[in-house]
Amino acid sequence: DLPEFEDEEIVFKHLGLSKSSFTLYDNFHKLVMLHFRLWQKHFEMLNLGYAAYLTFYMFCKEKFPGIPDQHIARMVAGIESILFRPDQECRRLARLAVDLGLKDVFLKKLGYEKTIQELEKSSNGKKWIEELEKIKYPWFYYATGAGFFHTEPRWIDNMDIPFSFISDYVEKITRGEEIELPTEKLRKEREELANQYKSLLKDPADVKTFEENLQLARTVFPYVEDHNFYIEHWGHTIWYKKVRNIAEILVNHGIIKEINDIFYINWHELSQILYDLCANWAVGVDTVAQYNWPEEVRRRKEIIEVVKQNRPPPALGKPPEVITEPFTIMLWGVTKDRIQQWLSGATAAAEKKLVGLPASPGIVEGPARVVLTAEEIVKVKEGEILVAPITAPSWNPVFLKIKATVTDIGGIMSHTAIVCREYGLPAVVGTGFATKTIKDGQRIRVDGTEGVVEILD
Repeated sequence: DLPEFEDEEIVFKHLGLSKSSFTLYDNFHKLVMLHFRLWQKHFEMLNLGYAAYLTFYMFCKEKFPGIPDQHIARMVAGIESILFRPDQECRRLARLAVDLGLKDVFLKKLGYEKTIQELEKSSNGKKWIEELEKIKYPWFYYATGAGFFHTEPRWIDNMDIPFSFISDYVEKITRGEEIELPTEKLRKEREELANQYKSLLKDPADVKTFEENLQLARTVFPYVEDHNFYIEHWGHTIWYKKVRNIAEILVNHGIIKEINDIFYINWHELSQILYDLCANWAVGVDTVAQYNWPEEVRRRKEIIEVVKQNRPPPALGKPPEVITEPFTIMLWGVTKDRIQQWLSGATAAAEKKLVGLPASPGIVEGPARVVLTAEEIVKVKEGEILVAPITAPSWNPVFLKIKATVTDIGGIMSHTAIVCREYGLPAVVGTGFATKTIKDGQRIRVDGTEGVVEILD
């Protein structure tokens, strides 16, 4: 915060710059630029992954007319992604707890603080805690949602979240259940599928191109998921902490009432607020910002609350004649046919049948669990089918509980699609109305091969 007086050395040593006000103002702008730099890296990694996959995708579409998108995606499945590492660490810690004879502590599901207290009573418990401390940074710098928003709790700030997953894994191990991903099985299947398609090529040059494009896609494609951890989760966790440090200063000077009020002010406005604060501090008077910003923040909060009451439809208006932008298609599943389907969604809902994109193969039936927010993910029970607007990377531990996933939005390269393929779960994405049509507990059938969801109740 700004002190009552500047250090004397600023004057007596002729430093010329205020260590307090100048540093505060300068650091704020560095923080803004850091966010821009983070997102340059975001798109660099994302676009590399998509470009490599798109090259392979377009080659396959040209040489194998009628090849399902899902087959192309399955040929690059079985990836190793940094984004899966937090979940891997939870599973590793669960296995370690069992190996050290600590399973009974975790089966009590006491939460983070009480579990740590119990573990500290034994030497093996202390060994386990040492392992936990080694991996908390960076692997628990992980948001409960997609990582974009300041409202999403981070594992590192609420350790009850990863501890609930660890306890669930201990329980699974105790029951003799498998907690590892079927990566080797997927790799075997992808080789069989790739060889089947490669055998259809007669020109040696085409075979060479197929092999090169496939290898490139498999090498670079993990970036599509990896960037999520580096930027949205690890990067944003640290970045939001720094923003809240600035918010503490604004609270101390009466400019905002609560720490998170800072997120109702854009960075251009914050720059002006901090400039005025520093200038007024320099001459020993209160900042004028304290007289108008508390009321303005209150007004903006009210607007947001009203907007939150309404969930927009997946599509409005007249669809374009053609959609060719590949990222829009692959990531979000937005095509002309899909938009038209969304616009006529009421008819599909009345028929108790939803059609989406077949994202991961398989057919299962089970009770639905509708999850609209990250906070609701804890409600998911063993054997349920997850129905959500879209899924988040930090939900990965839940994918070992569920039987399938259905989402409102998403394409063949959406996070939901990628993770379900890696976890061996059927998935239908881009249904448009799943969360509005399907109710908690309803029995549904998910056909991830054809992209159809039926309500059986």
